Amino acid sequence: MKDTRATTFQRFEQTTRPDQGPGRLAALRTELSREALDGVIVPRADMYQGEYVAPRDERLAWLTGFTGSAGLCVALQDRAGLFVDGRYRVQARDQADPVFTPVDWPEIQPWAWLAEALPEGGRIGVDPWLTSVDTLSRLENGAPGITFVQVDNLVDRIWDDQPDPPLGPVTVQPEDLAGRSHDEKIAALAADIAPASAAVLTLPDSIAWLLNVRGSDIPRNPVPHATAILHASGRVTLFIAAEKLDGIGDHLGSRVDVAPPDSFEAALAALDGPVRIDPASCPVAVARILREAGVATEHATDPCLRPKATKTEAEISGARAAHARDAVAVTRFLAWLDAQAPGTLTEIDVVSRLEAERRATGELLDISFETIAGTGPHGAIVHYRVTEATNATVEAGHLLLVDSGGQYRDGTTDITRTVAIGEVAEDERADFTRVLRGMIAMSRLRWPEGLAGRDLDAVARLPLWEAGRDYAHGTGHGVGAYLSVHEGPQRLARSGTVPLEPGMILSNEPGFYREGAYGIRIENLVVVQEAPELPGATIPSMLTFETLTYVPIDRRLIVPEMLSPAERDWLDAYHATCHARLSPHLDAAAREWLDAACAPL
Repeated sequence: MKDTRATTFQRFEQTTRPDQGPGRLAALRTELSREALDGVIVPRADMYQGEYVAPRDERLAWLTGFTGSAGLCVALQDRAGLFVDGRYRVQARDQADPVFTPVDWPEIQPWAWLAEALPEGGRIGVDPWLTSVDTLSRLENGAPGITFVQVDNLVDRIWDDQPDPPLGPVTVQPEDLAGRSHDEKIAALAADIAPASAAVLTLPDSIAWLLNVRGSDIPRNPVPHATAILHASGRVTLFIAAEKLDGIGDHLGSRVDVAPPDSFEAALAALDGPVRIDPASCPVAVARILREAGVATEHATDPCLRPKATKTEAEISGARAAHARDAVAVTRFLAWLDAQAPGTLTEIDVVSRLEAERRATGELLDISFETIAGTGPHGAIVHYRVTEATNATVEAGHLLLVDSGGQYRDGTTDITRTVAIGEVAEDERADFTRVLRGMIAMSRLRWPEGLAGRDLDAVARLPLWEAGRDYAHGTGHGVGAYLSVHEGPQRLARSGTVPLEPGMILSNEPGFYREGAYGIRIENLVVVQEAPELPGATIPSMLTFETLTYVPIDRRLIVPEMLSPAERDWLDAYHATCHARLSPHLDAAAREWLDAACAPL
């Protein structure tokens, strides 16, 4: 498996040395003075507005030392706030230089923080390519006394060894795995955007899905850096470096015109309106170019999002195959892990072995995100990433939280298992059982068609709430089909407003984290399906989940008497299925481990 990241972002090295934060912040403040600005917003974002960025665009990590996948810094002349959500608060305190003050986000919004920090108003710089239309609107509405000035990127001015833009090759996603040709997708979406004359696309996974291609510009995510214009005439103009397309032949066909990236702005200005833009993902710069050219715009959701999220039968079949293959690798890893004496492994050893098992399938194209292997207190860092500096020994009495996934041509996987290392305390077993009960409740759920993730999220939290516990992240995120491991618009979360539909793949991952002590998370992937009819039912149409992930859950951490009979039945049936599916693919030692791991409670 090739590591595609730039050498400045080695796997287990810290991105920023502790002594670099103050110097970089001072240099940034010098640029603020030159621009007569009171501050600048540095988001974790790129011009394509997806969740994941290439090493060149890791400006937030370079400036602050914080390497999480979401956040932003607001740097003023006298203070610098690092805004992070509940997944990253422990991590931000551990990683970021003390000159950056962590701020709980979204509880405290950047505009409210700015209004308090600059009560008499001020001038704050924003990069119009890294800021969406929605984000700028919220900033301006939330802090009306502050002027948000569009400027060239100030971090780029001071980042002397900034990596070059990626030029990863593009490959074809076969139609038998995609389930629809890209010509069909283009024609269907072109009809949907009417009466608009065109729609602007910047999200890398949208473009990859629409054109049945995959890329290699972002580590762990098979997407290309490109922009596109979908025309109501049924054509697409794709703005991409030509060398990325070497080797895909005539796949794009007659509906797709390829143009160099530097012609994108001129092509926008030449459009006839109205042009459809998604304010959630359209950079301010795109909207400004259209406005200054006199091109009328209309706001609407990226037309690729919903059809991309509702997988075809071919994509669902591919997901089942990918998860079956991945489950064998993870089970081999778990059997190996249990055979190692406590105190003989480090977190890096755990990461390396698990990835080696996935490579041994012969089908792994990449891991789907940086493997999380947190032992003891590190497990409480929700998105912990081990470095040489933090690499801890897996000791007796610890809980080991391992969250990982693979990218296969037929699907993307994501699984979390929390494992007991030796004997653990009863409090930890009780908390594990509460998390398990929440995961089972979501797995068994039936709900009326039309409900969204926010309507279901509480189901997984109830066992924790009963004990006065909770977790500061959503219960589940969408997952792509050999695309991004985090995919919208569907979510199992309080913020999930999109109705769930058959074919949507999501994670089911409640957790509990005791800072400084341990973390617990259990994660399976599920796919939304129509539920079988019930005799005498009065609800005309209901949905349910099909579980995709079949890997044993650590029985040693379960307090059986805390489970209801229905929960015990579900778990025993789940483990029976795990055993039936996995046993034929394991050697004798791993089968012996599986027999014990899948025994009925």
